[in-house]
Amino acid sequence: MKKSLFFLIIFIAFTLRFWNLGGYPALNADEAALGYNAYSLIKTGKDEHANPFPIHFQSFNDYKPGFYVYLAIPFVWLFGLNEWAVRIPGALAGVGTVIILYWLIHVSFPNCRKFSILNFQFSLPELSAFLLAISPWHIHFSRGAWEVNVATFFIILGVYFFLVYMKKEFNDANLFRFKFLLFSLICFVLSLYTYHASRVIVPLLVFGLAIFFRKILMLYWKKLIFPFALSVFLLIPLIIDFFGPAGISRASGVGIFADPGPIARVNEQRGEHFHPNSFWAMSFHNKYVNYFLAFLQNYVDHFHGEFLFLSGDDIQRNKVPETGLLYGFELLFIIIGLLQIVNAKSIFSLSRNKNLGIILCWLVVSPLAAALTFQSPHALRAQNMVVPLTIISSIGFYSIVNWIYENKNKIYFGFGCLLLICVLCWSLFRYLHMYYKHVSYEYPYSSQYGVKELVDYLRENHKDKKIVITNFYDQPYILFLFYLKYDPYVFQNNHDLTPRDNFGFSTVSAFDRFIFEPIDFYKTALEYPDSIIIGSPKEIPSEANIIKRIYGSNNFLYFLVVAN
Repeated sequence: MKKSLFFLIIFIAFTLRFWNLGGYPALNADEAALGYNAYSLIKTGKDEHANPFPIHFQSFNDYKPGFYVYLAIPFVWLFGLNEWAVRIPGALAGVGTVIILYWLIHVSFPNCRKFSILNFQFSLPELSAFLLAISPWHIHFSRGAWEVNVATFFIILGVYFFLVYMKKEFNDANLFRFKFLLFSLICFVLSLYTYHASRVIVPLLVFGLAIFFRKILMLYWKKLIFPFALSVFLLIPLIIDFFGPAGISRASGVGIFADPGPIARVNEQRGEHFHPNSFWAMSFHNKYVNYFLAFLQNYVDHFHGEFLFLSGDDIQRNKVPETGLLYGFELLFIIIGLLQIVNAKSIFSLSRNKNLGIILCWLVVSPLAAALTFQSPHALRAQNMVVPLTIISSIGFYSIVNWIYENKNKIYFGFGCLLLICVLCWSLFRYLHMYYKHVSYEYPYSSQYGVKELVDYLRENHKDKKIVITNFYDQPYILFLFYLKYDPYVFQNNHDLTPRDNFGFSTVSAFDRFIFEPIDFYKTALEYPDSIIIGSPKEIPSEANIIKRIYGSNNFLYFLVVAN
């Protein structure tokens, strides 16, 4: 029944990621941008701003890594431009990560004791895959067009192929074994094309792999020349592009140096000295020290218990109310797992299995990219942490089950396992309840609810009117393009991006008969006579001629439509 349990876990992972995927949560602007650019490439061979097959998509001048867009193309072509088509690549990558984790643990820990309960046989690989399948952190970012989730899939696949290659006996006559290293490096390269944070994490992780297996790699160094040369060759377009607007835009928009806080703190600290420009004042209080301290604080925050087990980060789009990124019970599992790793007598001792060193290295480097930004801790940019944390948690879970098995009789073992299963199920069902029943009500602005309903209304009404729409909600133009399936060729030649805002982002303020701007109602009414004005409830006065109220799928009022 071992295989039956494996397929049951995959079924659970698939269901949790694909259930109502097209309807919940509402599509956000970044997802719409990925989908519409895939649609634009299909129709014209160019992105929304007429750039032919780019590596980074200009989008809101945030220059999104492009690989997810290319992954979405076949699904948009098959199913049309809709939520399902855009989100399927991310959901499939989520399920694929669960499968690869099972294989990875099977390769890394092949001799773990197997247990049986309810006619199901399980060991550490099944426990690891199951914990990832039900992980709130992993489910959340699998249910959407999140590039980070696809990058995580490629990273774990790269690690898996590398460990398989290390495990195989080296033989010049066996080219198939040699290909595992090639597959590994290609997966790492693809992750770099998929998400910004991978460009920090992957080089460090690959360096860690090389350190742990340096003796073998040095012994067979000639075999490494072609794979690494090919990897460098594949990275040339990315490197060239990175030193253009794509790299500059990202660093200036979300990088830690875009935060003026440490500089302001320097001025404050020096002002507290009698001689602000003295040697000691300038040595202790300067931007290098303060930005390093900010980075260090950001890094440590990703291991804070409140972030991991209670509330997640501060961005509503990245969290579920009253729910951590990991289940509360996993705190105990992780503590026990770490104790097992440092215990020399444990079967999971670091001294016995160098693969545990790789897992710890993975955990250490995973938050580094997120720590280099001023929004921290950040569940999205640090999502790669979920893999090593899940492995450590599963080691703790396995150790508890093994202890019960060795110290108690079969009745106690069965009861203990059932108790653990009940805790797991209750935690999962509570998470699903909070996710489906509370997110859209408690965080009504976490995604672009109401826009689809507004576009559906305008598609059938006011076809001959100029439409002035609030930009109170994030990047409304791209959602209109998405839901209208607006002709990309027409849009490419008839729009302008606004100058960058304080965070480095731009938008499109108008296309066709649609104008997107803040609604100052009486001023807007004078400026656009005989038009339809659509604003948020905060922007439209009660005495206005309101002809339609637009509610989102969460029954929250988002737009008021006024006939001017």
